[in-house]
Amino acid sequence: MEVFNVGILGFGFMGKMHAYGYKTIPLYYGGLPWKTKLCGVCTSSPATAQIAKETMDFDFATVNPDDIINREDIHIINVCTPNIYHKDVIIKALKAGKHIYCDKPLAINYEEAQEIVKVMKENKDKGSVCQVVFQNRFFPATLKAKELIEEGRLGNVLTFRASYLHSGSVDPIKPIGWKQDKDIGGGGVLLDLGSHILDLIYYLLGEYRSVFAKTQVLYPKRPDKKGVWIDISAEDAVYMVVKMKNNGIGTIEASKIATGTDDELRFEIHGDKGALRFNLMNPNYLEFYDNTAPEGPYGGMRGFTRIECVQRYPKPGGAFPSPKASIGWMRAHVHCLYSFLDSVYNKKQAYPSFEDGAYIQYVMEKAYESDEKQCLMEI
Repeated sequence: MEVFNVGILGFGFMGKMHAYGYKTIPLYYGGLPWKTKLCGVCTSSPATAQIAKETMDFDFATVNPDDIINREDIHIINVCTPNIYHKDVIIKALKAGKHIYCDKPLAINYEEAQEIVKVMKENKDKGSVCQVVFQNRFFPATLKAKELIEEGRLGNVLTFRASYLHSGSVDPIKPIGWKQDKDIGGGGVLLDLGSHILDLIYYLLGEYRSVFAKTQVLYPKRPDKKGVWIDISAEDAVYMVVKMKNNGIGTIEASKIATGTDDELRFEIHGDKGALRFNLMNPNYLEFYDNTAPEGPYGGMRGFTRIECVQRYPKPGGAFPSPKASIGWMRAHVHCLYSFLDSVYNKKQAYPSFEDGAYIQYVMEKAYESDEKQCLMEI
């Protein structure tokens, strides 16, 4: 059995989530010809590095990413650091011939994303398999939505609306984290939540043609973790009107100031033959409206059908837990990671690719440009 040794850079919330994925994949997917081993972990301080090592039983911990990237016995570099640090470690890992699993966004801006893709192509002979973590593609419900669209069940896409809503930044005295620091994150909610919903619509409907965007900073000053009030430039919300190359027109919103929401990613897509609805807070179901079904007295057979997607992944997934058991947020992360590892083992292109990640970076940059110039931007 082939063993892939893994080094994780960063062990905050996402680092823990990815480590959970590596540990639990053997439970979710039986009979695999490969397995993974958590070898090294890197954090910004010796104390947190040691805690991470003991928590997940890594072989070693370090505060220097090179200690992991330069190890010949580590095959996979898992990038979970703040955005500003992505480019340098990815480029080092590419030159070292490592496989790379990088949390979104790929970088802090399109220029850095282009540089990453350029180095990846220059080192393609080293066989690195690379994937960006846009895990919302990997729910059975969103995979089913993709299948229905590709089968033509929606016909021509006419309109859509999509959003990713949180409420964590409504409190004016809540200390900010690095995602509210534009110098570290490269932006605000657009790069954080917006990248997810932009990618999901890209995955379902294809490339964008134009974007008109408006950002919002709710409070001009917020406290940092030391209680010092600082100027805020990273946006709390972004609102976009977009047109797709398939001529569909829609709205896309990302917000951390949507009072009353928790982790609400949702979309509605309307075509001339059918429609789809999905909400991450009810991830077990995809709703499908068949506009070709006959009408009749009392409604005929038309109406939204709630498809029981639940945990019905194709083999080797779908056996544990029961395919009828309710699904949760972490399960899509695990299937996203499984897809990457299966690509590593089979030496094939992984998706979402680094090119996909760079494309979403480009769209976000055009959205920021639209907000700055207050005009429609062609993509």
